[in-house]
Amino acid sequence: MQDPDIAGMQATVIAATFAVCVMLGALMQRSNFCTMGAIADIVNMGDWTRMRMWVAAIGVAVAGTQTLAWAGLIDTGKSFYTAPTLTWLSHLVGGLMFGFGMVLASGCGSKTVLRIGGGSLKSLVVFLVMGVFAYMTMRGVFGVFRAGVLDKVAIDLAHGQDLPRLLAAGNAAALPGLRLGLGLGLGAALLVFALAGRDFRRGEPIIGALGAGLAVVAVWAISGMLGYVAEAPDTLEEKFLGTNSGRLESLSFVAPVAYTLELFMLWSDRSRVLTLGIMAVLGLAVGSLMHALITRQFRWEGFHGTEDTANHLVGGALMGVGGVTALGCTVGQGLSGISTLAVGSMLTLAAIMVGGWAALRYQMWRVERMV
Repeated sequence: MQDPDIAGMQATVIAATFAVCVMLGALMQRSNFCTMGAIADIVNMGDWTRMRMWVAAIGVAVAGTQTLAWAGLIDTGKSFYTAPTLTWLSHLVGGLMFGFGMVLASGCGSKTVLRIGGGSLKSLVVFLVMGVFAYMTMRGVFGVFRAGVLDKVAIDLAHGQDLPRLLAAGNAAALPGLRLGLGLGLGAALLVFALAGRDFRRGEPIIGALGAGLAVVAVWAISGMLGYVAEAPDTLEEKFLGTNSGRLESLSFVAPVAYTLELFMLWSDRSRVLTLGIMAVLGLAVGSLMHALITRQFRWEGFHGTEDTANHLVGGALMGVGGVTALGCTVGQGLSGISTLAVGSMLTLAAIMVGGWAALRYQMWRVERMV
């Protein structure tokens, strides 16, 4: 049997991911897709349009991902989201930190990258701070506390933490049907909820939702199909090429920001290479920049004062620590993780929303004190 072209396959994975994320960056900018903004719109104005966009994107991602898994094209059990160990305290604490931080920083990880493409120097600072603190939480001083304290509080689930495997309880014959039924059923329910809003039933919100949801599905397919090697020549074990974790991956924008900074700082180190996550970050920024230039919306943006600067610095730090602790952000857990129907992703998503709400209430309190 001829050995697979590892280098060629890895190049295909990163090129395809970059192409998907360039398109995603342009679509997100065009539709103003923003998960922090979705929560803020509800709290401040009672407007559910962007929340319905997010919900619809989740519905598309869930239905598409579970359909791929049902067809045997990918195995979501090979992703870190569905691991048997449910680190529930890490998901809750990390999610709360990330949710609070994204409000202070004027956007989540993906929105930070998008805003850089639009000319925001504030977001560039947030990007750097978030990346450094994410790296410190993966491998540095904060990582000791995360791994030694938070991650120790866990529940072991023998069959994995995603709903299809939990409900199948080891019954392999029932698993495909549960995957398809849950994926299509939950996906359809979320889409019905989104479409119930009249303001959502317009071109840009629908395109934004479809673009975000399908991008998550596309990158699962890129990682699990184009990048999958059943028996790598060097280890004789299965391998997912082009991923930082060595496992099946889709989109996320916290740890990949740290890996992007690491690559730029250690460029001459040949062990550091372009990966799916890094190319997602770069692609999203390029797509946003292209949209901003074509539509003439590119504008340089700086800080407005000391408090504005402090808020963004603290927000970036909280997102870096929280995103790694919770194993993802509003995209990493709120779209990619949720699409696997993992319980940990659901806990993180709920915690992010609570953290975002708390930060918005804090900002209101600050404004009222100044009046």
